[in-house]
Amino acid sequence: MKASMAIQVLPVTDGGDKEVVRIVDEVIAVIAESGLHYVVAPFETTVEGDSMDEILDLLKKCEAKVMEEGADSVYCYVKLSHGKDSILTIDEKIGKYQ
Repeated sequence: MKASMAIQVLPVTDGGDKEVVRIVDEVIAVIAESGLHYVVAPFETTVEGDSMDEILDLLKKCEAKVMEEGADSVYCYVKLSHGKDSILTIDEKIGKYQ
């Protein structure tokens, strides 16, 4: 892996917590459909890809999905890691805890 992203998507909506969870579930479906390796955690989802472009394209799709689902606005909190040849993978970071 050459790039990874941790993303927390917070939709702003008048629909309450259930609507926020529904929209976040739709975003996680977008991530799953990407075919990239990912792990869902309570506050964010981490995704690995082969390039920064691939990761940033997915970020754009996630943000667009939130708006498609009817949110008034969205906050995206993102952490990015990029390496020339490789980076620490999800499994290298947390595998020993699973």
